[in-house]
Amino acid sequence: MKQDEGLKRSIGVFGLSANIINVIIGAGIFALPAVIASKMGASSIIAFIACGILVGLVMLCFAEAGSKVTITGGPYSYIETAFGKYPGFLGGIFIICGTLFADAAVSNALVSMLATTYPIFADAWVRLLLLFIIFFGFATINVFGLKQGIGLVKFNTLAKLIPLLILVTLGWKGVNSENLVIENMPSLTTIGQTSLILFFAFQGAETGLVVGGEVKKPIKTVPKAILISITFVVLIYILIQSVCQGVLGSTLPSFKATPLAETAKVALGAVGFNLLFFGAMVSMFGYMSGAILNNPRILYALARDKVLPIPFLSKIHKVFTTPANAIVAYAFIAFTIAATGNFTKLAVIASSAMLLAYLGVTLSVIKLRLTNKTESKGFKIPGGITVPILSACLIIYFLTNIPKTELITTLSMLAVLSVIYVLIRFLLKEKLN
Repeated sequence: MKQDEGLKRSIGVFGLSANIINVIIGAGIFALPAVIASKMGASSIIAFIACGILVGLVMLCFAEAGSKVTITGGPYSYIETAFGKYPGFLGGIFIICGTLFADAAVSNALVSMLATTYPIFADAWVRLLLLFIIFFGFATINVFGLKQGIGLVKFNTLAKLIPLLILVTLGWKGVNSENLVIENMPSLTTIGQTSLILFFAFQGAETGLVVGGEVKKPIKTVPKAILISITFVVLIYILIQSVCQGVLGSTLPSFKATPLAETAKVALGAVGFNLLFFGAMVSMFGYMSGAILNNPRILYALARDKVLPIPFLSKIHKVFTTPANAIVAYAFIAFTIAATGNFTKLAVIASSAMLLAYLGVTLSVIKLRLTNKTESKGFKIPGGITVPILSACLIIYFLTNIPKTELITTLSMLAVLSVIYVLIRFLLKEKLN
């Protein structure tokens, strides 16, 4: 089993749990409660539980695959090791597509939130200008150096958790219990369609496991941290949704841009509104700063490994020692997507792409167990292949609920990627000859 040279195993259960929680609780929860309530009302909690179960199972698969495939590359490496270059290529690109559409969705949510208080941001040209400033402003900061990018991200955890904790503790005084009564149970189709959108707020847990080389007793620590972190996230999400539903009732779907801030306004007054409004703004800006710091490096890695045969993207800036080309290219693509879509549609496409990558990881766990392709024993999920099979079934169920338009977009993307892969292999073969 490969070891990480020079890294000290100092992260325990609490530290790893906190890291995963910080990554998952991003910007989605500040915008989604109203969208989910519009589809399921008081029964929205069921969708939160469904997503929590799926993410917990999938993260166990990530833990096992990551402990066996120790090379850099994350999901892309797991899938490629198990199934070969073509599935690995698709997995890597789906991760990139998922992050691109997620960043575009969050930036749209941020602009929409600003527009509710400052109407000037509803103007099309002002919206485009702000999106441009967001993407290329953070890109410029991250091109100049990793230290500057990290500095923007550090304070984000407390900045987003404190307002949320205040809302779920003090906001209960404004809850009307009648607003929480589930009058009719939703159909499986409704749960699936709603969970697909909600899954956007649960993405990113795999990033929190990147520090695996610095975790104490990972075979025991990783599964415990996953259980603790996912349970915490599900509980706080349910509490947030319950408070919003309990306070605003049937009017909750009317506040798609600022559901938490409007809830705080009713329950806690103007101070509560300002706290949640600016808390959401800080969280979204923090998310975007972290996204433009981390995600372009995936693009850089794919180019470096020639999964994408674009040498331009694998260049390191001679002065700033950052993957500057990949950062600027990522910002340009994400800005273009953000400028042409809205939050809900972008969130669905982001979830679809990421779920496809997750499906690849769950299947890779099964394949690696059956073929023993890795020398490392690593962490092993109890219960044989029950968990990866159940995870794969749940993911497929979620994917079957993709709306027609987004399904066509996802399938088209798969077809285009397949053609691109064939061209890449042909060009590389010609180059070698």
